[in-house]
Amino acid sequence: MSEQPPIRVLVVEDDPVAADAHVMYVGRVAGFVAVGKAHTGAEARRILDRTPVDLLLLDLHLPDVHGLQFARSLRAAGHQADVIAVTSARDLTVVREGVSLGVVQYVLKPFTFATLRDRLARYAEFRGAAGEASSQDEVDRALAALRAPSPAALPKGLSGPTLERVTSAVREAAEGLTAAGVAEAVGTSRITARRYLEHLVETGRAERKPVYGQVGRPELVYRWVTGVERGR
Repeated sequence: MSEQPPIRVLVVEDDPVAADAHVMYVGRVAGFVAVGKAHTGAEARRILDRTPVDLLLLDLHLPDVHGLQFARSLRAAGHQADVIAVTSARDLTVVREGVSLGVVQYVLKPFTFATLRDRLARYAEFRGAAGEASSQDEVDRALAALRAPSPAALPKGLSGPTLERVTSAVREAAEGLTAAGVAEAVGTSRITARRYLEHLVETGRAERKPVYGQVGRPELVYRWVTGVERGR
């Protein structure tokens, strides 16, 4: 059986550093290849007019056009590439609007390589479904691969309910919390709280900064990451 050609991805992101990172991420996923990058809608359109593209990794906040308006213009021009939207916005109205424009997934900033790898793998599974479905279950499974990604596995020793409590405590503390503060808030030991906090940092959902007091070693304060990448 012949090997399937790679899925061709165009990265559309106005931040040059982020664009380079996304191109690198795509290149690390088997079965995908980045065929270009664009920093504006106009630049992306020029690339699409001369380069075959299967999937757009599309930032919704471009300097010359909103991502959904750009997707709408592509459909009107006959471009059929699917779209994975990249955004820090959490407006569900935007999510609903994107469904009719070929937006198959949303990735919220900031995201890790593991998050994007999961979305791309599920897209590839959905795209690879072919032939005639033999039952409703088969149709449901094809859609589930795209629409219902399973939660990423937690590191050994961490539990979902405790992670939710730690996450809530950090998100609600505008000034951030130390491991001791989180331990008190959720009813765990300081060592346990620190493990969960470090997991949030590793997955890009929290950040840690040392706070220096008058004496002794600095304390690490953990804050939830919001409005990253120039407040978008």
